[in-house]
Amino acid sequence: MRRVAITYHRDDKVASYAAAVRAAGMEPVLVKAGDPASLDGMDGLLLSGGADVDPALFGEQRHEKTETPVPERDGLEWALLTQALAADFPVLAICRGLQLMNVLQGGTLVQHVEGHKIADVHDIVLEPGSRLHAIFGASELCVNSRHHQIVGRLGSGLSVSARSKHDGVVEGLERPDRRFAVAVQWHPEDQYARYKEQLKLFDAFRDAL
Repeated sequence: MRRVAITYHRDDKVASYAAAVRAAGMEPVLVKAGDPASLDGMDGLLLSGGADVDPALFGEQRHEKTETPVPERDGLEWALLTQALAADFPVLAICRGLQLMNVLQGGTLVQHVEGHKIADVHDIVLEPGSRLHAIFGASELCVNSRHHQIVGRLGSGLSVSARSKHDGVVEGLERPDRRFAVAVQWHPEDQYARYKEQLKLFDAFRDAL
């Protein structure tokens, strides 16, 4: 069974990611902030959601509503994502993971927006020709929203693969020059049990390992 490293910080937030990985036929290996930054023995990397990325990483001061940085998590994920992208190692990045990928590629984040930190579903538009469009076989998708930071300046080498239908917020990023480097702003790990199409993302990740 293919092994996937799942990064996380809080013990109470990682179970849903591990369950989704198992549901797609992979073995989750939990890598906590502060653990060694190694992909040895792994077949894929999943960056999970969580605390805000330190704005110092994209040259800004903290906004008053930006969460307290977790340096050990930023350091771990920065190192693992750098390794993975350099080696063309499959990566699935979720929520905070999308934001970190954008920053790693030289992009920035808008540190606070209203109206996106909600549990309800909303519609996104998938870019024709993108990996996400191929995975879901659709031009639109209902997803959930649980964030207050969004992509600002797009990072180098990334392409936007999905946007929120009502306000254009970036909901998907990809590195088209990599075998599988896909990032989503929503939380498919929370949706796949109710919305079966969300498991397609984890299945596609598995197939790339």
